[in-house]
Amino acid sequence: MSNEERNPEILEAEVNERQVEQPEKKHFFRSNKKIIALCLAGCLLSTGLGFAGGYLAVSLTSPSNDSSKSVLYQSVIQTKADGSEATNMSIPDVAATVKESVVEIVTSTVKTSTFLQQYVASGAGSGVIISSDGTIITNNHVIEGATSITVRLSDGTEYDAEVIGSDSQTDVAVIKINASNLKPAVFGDSSNLVVGQSVVAVGNPLGELGGSVTEGIISALDRSITISGQTMTLLQTTAAINPGNSGGGLFNTNGELIGIVNAKSSGSDVEGIGFAIPVNIAKEVAEQLISNGKVEGRLTLGISYVEISNVQTAMSYGVNTLGLLVAEVSEGSNAERAGFMKGDLIIAADEEQISSSAELKAKLQSHVPGDTMTFKVIRDKHYIDLSVVLE
Repeated sequence: MSNEERNPEILEAEVNERQVEQPEKKHFFRSNKKIIALCLAGCLLSTGLGFAGGYLAVSLTSPSNDSSKSVLYQSVIQTKADGSEATNMSIPDVAATVKESVVEIVTSTVKTSTFLQQYVASGAGSGVIISSDGTIITNNHVIEGATSITVRLSDGTEYDAEVIGSDSQTDVAVIKINASNLKPAVFGDSSNLVVGQSVVAVGNPLGELGGSVTEGIISALDRSITISGQTMTLLQTTAAINPGNSGGGLFNTNGELIGIVNAKSSGSDVEGIGFAIPVNIAKEVAEQLISNGKVEGRLTLGISYVEISNVQTAMSYGVNTLGLLVAEVSEGSNAERAGFMKGDLIIAADEEQISSSAELKAKLQSHVPGDTMTFKVIRDKHYIDLSVVLE
């Protein structure tokens, strides 16, 4: 079919003026006013019904403007950049369809050197827009500890972002910018993925190549991978993943988001091994972060801590033993009732030595709410045993 619009056929009424006297000609137009009025009314009614139908369709498939509801956008049918239906698109079509939904993220973090001097470190990553009002999903490790977060859209516009919530266990975070009329990604279904199907990764590799597109396949499903002390179940892909891609999107050939990129395997002999959080997991966590600011149902100790895992860190905090240094005890928590205090150095849990957050979290995962967990801490050069009822 031609790309040019065809004008509808116009029917013209022919009047034989030679057979109609002048007075009768005036009567003709007067008698046909009713017909013309009825035609106009019919056209207006058809137009109104068409507009109403279109509005209803948009209402059913577009994100709600009511911020009290879930802001995640999902559609059964995705469309290409030119508006046509998207099914098994080419790589250029996928890239054109999703490019406005992927953003660059730049962060600033205040850090302390070995000599106790503070400095500002910058980081970079990617994110995916999940609502038209500026809600963005990314990785927890991209924004963790950041004192400022800047989001750059595909058109170069920059916004300051705030953190809505983050979850280190799944490495998912949600941030928000003050924007409108953005193009959200369309969520696919990661449970329907098969090994060997084509995928496209879009992100900001090296922190300076925003909008980069790489293609590959799904290499494996349900890979159990440990990253920064967290064991996760991830998708494996051959699409090229580099630092800065974290938080970006992994899309199928329908232009649907099926994963959030979060890691790559590194090493001189490693190539073409990247990982992504399945979108079904990422979406569930994001919805809880948006609604509650956290993921509910997780065990908590009611403390925050700093991992003392090497000599340099121990020296900077003035301790001489590896472990977990308690930085804060939540008021009213079971940890406070058990006697935990700021400055305690946790060296053992359930009678086993621990020196990393990964070891502590592994211990927590072996318990259920209501269990009692035992700890050994060092306080003022004395060993103290504490017992906490888990919440």
